[in-house]
Amino acid sequence: MLSKTLVHATLNGNPVAFSCDPRQSLLEVLREGLGLTGTKIACNSGNCGACTVLLDGLPVNACLVLAVEIEGQSVTTIEGISSDSRRRILQEKFVEHTALQCGICTPGFIVSASALLDHHPAPTEEQIRRWLAGNLCRCTGYVNIVRAVQDAALSLSQDQIS
Repeated sequence: MLSKTLVHATLNGNPVAFSCDPRQSLLEVLREGLGLTGTKIACNSGNCGACTVLLDGLPVNACLVLAVEIEGQSVTTIEGISSDSRRRILQEKFVEHTALQCGICTPGFIVSASALLDHHPAPTEEQIRRWLAGNLCRCTGYVNIVRAVQDAALSLSQDQIS
């Protein structure tokens, strides 16, 4: 029997401490231990990107990260992005461009796109497609997703000008 490990991290901008089994994935702890169910379980093997979160600002598959590995680091989930008015624009653009259907992949796409826009505020279509390559969608296709990210980038750049 494994003993629990105490982990200290920053979650969606707030300090957090939780105990977990050393074998538990970050995805498991987020959903079952911390009640943050916006991060989705799909393949649970790192292939689809539905569980994407930001770890110190970079997208990772939460199903492939052990929760104990985030000690002292910062994690941002879709809930953290939703509470940030600047990042919320992505969600609005996904709705405007009908870039979602069943919704399983949507949080992962939005989290990945948020990181993209943080690193490349005016991305090309190729940059968007490459950055989102780790996120899979079986319902909508990718044209509307790319358009939503392009429109969000344009809106964010216009907000900075005004």
